[in-house]
Amino acid sequence: MRAIVVEEQGAEPRVVEELEEGGLLDGPVELDVLYSSYNYKDGLALAGRGIVRSWPLVPGIDLVGRVTASHAEGWAEGDQVVLNGDGLGEYRHGGFATRARVRPDALVRLPETISPLHAAAIGTAGFTAMLSVLALEDAGVAPDAGEILVTGAAGGVGSVAISLLAGRGYRVVASTGRAEEQGEYLAGLGAARLIDRRELSDEVGKPLQEQRWAGAIDSVGSTTLANVLAQTAYGGAVAACGLAQGADLPVTVLPFILRGVTLTGANSVDAPRALRQRAWDALAAEIDRELLDGMTETIGLGDALAYADEILAGRVRGRTVVDVNR
Repeated sequence: MRAIVVEEQGAEPRVVEELEEGGLLDGPVELDVLYSSYNYKDGLALAGRGIVRSWPLVPGIDLVGRVTASHAEGWAEGDQVVLNGDGLGEYRHGGFATRARVRPDALVRLPETISPLHAAAIGTAGFTAMLSVLALEDAGVAPDAGEILVTGAAGGVGSVAISLLAGRGYRVVASTGRAEEQGEYLAGLGAARLIDRRELSDEVGKPLQEQRWAGAIDSVGSTTLANVLAQTAYGGAVAACGLAQGADLPVTVLPFILRGVTLTGANSVDAPRALRQRAWDALAAEIDRELLDGMTETIGLGDALAYADEILAGRVRGRTVVDVNR
């Protein structure tokens, strides 16, 4: 097998052309990996910034593959599957390899209407975006309730979230620090208008601010999320799914008590199988393939090492597929 391997803490990751899988991989479902995708977490892992918790490790927090052998009930040779999270690329061997052996617990059968390439383009970011959209739906935020804010709009989660929300009839406002550069791109995904992220990120405002948003999907955290909550209208909901600005949350209880705001999390790593299946069924029904193609770039496995600098510096928009066989 061919794989990227982080061999020990602090070591530079490298591409190993002929790796013996028997001494490295362990799991009851064996796969040929078709594609992985590149996420912010993968950039952190390859840059040695605290994500990897077990060595040696194959990075890549998701994969799309074909089952070659199975010792687990419900899975058989030839099944096409997708796996997001579940510790891949953190403490379990991930998708940056041509082979994998995985637990069956988080596997989802690839919907027939989604190709392996499109599934990889959706990846963990798109899966997280749909979990966030479903969280707003479950909180009762309807398309006619008012504007929905998406922070980190040009990133992977934000890009897919805008497309999904617009497809459901929501009026979407995109928060970005690259309005001039990305304005046309975000409008093409379905954003009705843009705001500068500095409106939300520069400093914490009053505990209760003007009610601007019926709901929001936030991948930024910290000061940004605090201001989003303070600006969410009565009965609104916010789905938090990232911490690009930070893990802190300098907020009071006032939005929750006085406005009945709901703060919910979208966790792609530990989502139960029933929720995973619900999200992928919804993605199969709702994802716009043409828009997905327009926001997706494909790189080879050998390109993944240098790509970490690009994604961590915020120079990547949309989705990036890793063709592990290239």
